[in-house]
Amino acid sequence: MDKKCAFLSKTRTFLSDPKLLNGSVYPKIIVLYQVVYLSLTINISCNICSVFSGGLNRNWRFCYTTEVIDNTLNPNFVRKFFLDFFFEEKQNLRFDVYNVDSRSSNISKFDFLGQTFCTLGEIIGSTGGRLEKSLSNEDGTFTICHKTEVVKNTLNPVWQPFTIAVRALCNGDYDRTVKVDVYDWDRDGSHDFIGEFTTSYRDFSRGQNQFNVYEVLNAKKKGKKKKYINSGTVTTGISSEWTFIYIHFSCVSMCVCLCSLTGNPSQPTSLHYMNPYQMNAYAMALKAVGEIIQDYDSDKLFPAYGFGAKLPPDGKISHAFPLSGDNENPNCVGIEGVLEAYFQGLRTVQLYGPTNFSPVINQVARSAQDVTDGSQYFVLLMITDGVISDMVQTKEAVVNAAALPMSIIIVGVGPAKFDAMEELDGDEVRVSSRGRFAERDIVQFVPFRDYMDQSGNQVLSMARLAKDVLAEIPEQLLGFMKTRGIEPRPALSSSELPKLHRHI
Repeated sequence: MDKKCAFLSKTRTFLSDPKLLNGSVYPKIIVLYQVVYLSLTINISCNICSVFSGGLNRNWRFCYTTEVIDNTLNPNFVRKFFLDFFFEEKQNLRFDVYNVDSRSSNISKFDFLGQTFCTLGEIIGSTGGRLEKSLSNEDGTFTICHKTEVVKNTLNPVWQPFTIAVRALCNGDYDRTVKVDVYDWDRDGSHDFIGEFTTSYRDFSRGQNQFNVYEVLNAKKKGKKKKYINSGTVTTGISSEWTFIYIHFSCVSMCVCLCSLTGNPSQPTSLHYMNPYQMNAYAMALKAVGEIIQDYDSDKLFPAYGFGAKLPPDGKISHAFPLSGDNENPNCVGIEGVLEAYFQGLRTVQLYGPTNFSPVINQVARSAQDVTDGSQYFVLLMITDGVISDMVQTKEAVVNAAALPMSIIIVGVGPAKFDAMEELDGDEVRVSSRGRFAERDIVQFVPFRDYMDQSGNQVLSMARLAKDVLAEIPEQLLGFMKTRGIEPRPALSSSELPKLHRHI
């Protein structure tokens, strides 16, 4: 589903058994796996599914159509769909299902059965990389994953290297059985079965930078011939490249949102003004970025903090207080929970200053410091309308955080000059403190005003913002993993996942 997949590449495969193979047979290899890409359980005789992608206004664009599956209540579609995946965008998908009861090529002539919607992020961020809407294939059966080309007129065919995502091959389960079938190709379609072997991605991986040799066995021949050894061998080689898509399944993304609570929310001139008819700039930034990230967070619980406010009952100034009001549990349920806590905070605290960033960066860094094994990656979203008051301390905090599994997004709202904040965005010059340079660039700063739609379209403004500020997150995550030598771990099954207390 993504444009940068984990690869099975530079794969050489061939058969060698002169007694079986001769110049007139055309071997063909078929790789099968136990994960279905799309399976619908519908009480119909035959069906077809069409896939659409949608933009900001759900202007649906046709992408793919499956093959027709006849006479089954549980169709397993073989055709795979490859979509370009963009972490920083909300990619809407629609699946339309039809009952095919005629030979017409016009899909509108078929009986429409229904449709379902989701985002590509929901699929990628779901448990085990699978979004189930009455869709599954965990019954031990095999589904075709890849077919090689036919190699003709040779006793030792060498098939072309091919690329396949580990997620498509075994759904991230390194030990899931992968079966390889080899056939003698016939033009009329009556291919002769030569034999098979089973393996797994973990076993395949042992052949990195070398080759694995598998015996191709035919059970029927083995039962009939006492001296039968095998029907040939298949030699495979593999090289792998980890990508954000796959690494993501080995870690839990965590979004931490906070707002600079300065200004008077009761005044229409305030950036925090609670207008009943439209969102203020803070809420727009929270929703724009949060709605994208929450698809990749496993428990949808977001610690949310405010800074720059006097807290009841004694009016003490705080630069890192939970918007939930609960010091023991700063979590909010989903981005909507964060927004609710934000608006509630505006009603209960006295907005004040100054704008100190370092306390909350250090607080999140302390959490990130406890999980440097790749099991969690923290994304801190900071929204502010003022110039940083503790720049020296903030630079030091960023330099320290750059060695941790953590990224920082800073969104400036309002008309203030944010020139000093450009120093934190290390695209050109890496942030430094006391002679130390940040190990990697982890900060992305943007002023929201640069993304505001001139016609006042808030949806478009939010989409522009999210696309830009989130674009660097995948490479930042990959950078941390690679420098630490952390490889993705197989996705956990539903039964293996820790029990989380959810309220959504």
